[in-house]
Amino acid sequence: MTQKEMLKEMFSLQQKLNDETNGKGWEKGYNKYGRIINWRRCIYMECAELIDSFNWKHWKDIGIPPDWDNIMIELVDIWHFVMSLGLEFYKNKNLGTVDDIVNELADSQYFNEFCLDPLSPDKSDSLMIVSIIEHFIKDVLDDKPFYKLSDDFLEVALQCGLNLDKLYKYYVAKNVLNKFRQDNGYKEGTYKKVWNDKEDNEVLRELLEKKPMTIDELYSELEKEYERST
Repeated sequence: MTQKEMLKEMFSLQQKLNDETNGKGWEKGYNKYGRIINWRRCIYMECAELIDSFNWKHWKDIGIPPDWDNIMIELVDIWHFVMSLGLEFYKNKNLGTVDDIVNELADSQYFNEFCLDPLSPDKSDSLMIVSIIEHFIKDVLDDKPFYKLSDDFLEVALQCGLNLDKLYKYYVAKNVLNKFRQDNGYKEGTYKKVWNDKEDNEVLRELLEKKPMTIDELYSELEKEYERST
C-alpha cells in the first residue's frame, strides 16, 4: 500500500464512521439528533488531554517521563478530528474529493519526513513539544484553515515519535474500537469503557502488540475481551 493509499483509506474510513455515527449530511454542522458538531473544539480539547500526558507541572512529578503509550492514543484521537474537519471543509467549499485532500496533505512540508522511520521521542525536550501543541491549539482557536492545522498535527506527531506507518496502524485499530463502542451503547451511555480495571484504549493497545490482525479479527477480539469484563 502506498503512502497516499494509506491516507485515502483513513479518510474513507473516517467518512464512513461519521456517516454512521452522526448521520448523512453531518458536514452541515449538525448530527442526526440535531446536536451542533464543532470539530475545532474536539481538536483543542483532545490537545489538552495530550498535554496532560507530559510532565508539564513545575511543582509536581518533575522527574516522571511522558506517558508515550497514551500520547500515541491521544494523537490518533486528534487525527480523527483533524480528518473530520478536512472532510467537512472540502465538502462545504466544493474543493474536491478525498483524493484532493490526500494530495494537499502529501504536499505538506512535513509529509516526506512523516513517511520515514519515526524519531525517538524520549530524546526530545518534552516541554518543547508541549509548546508546539499549544501553538497547534492557538491555530485551531484562530480559525486557521485545514492545511495549516494538518501541518500542525504532522509537526506534533513527528516530535512525539509517530510516523505514517504507526498512525495508519493505530488509526485503523482505533476506528474499529470506535465502531465497537457505538455498537455497544456508547452514544446512549450504556457502554462500559473500563474492562477489568483497564480502559478500552489500553486493551486495544495490548491486542495490537500480540499479533497483526485484520479489521474483523480485531473486532472479534474486542468482543471477547468485553464479554469477559461484564
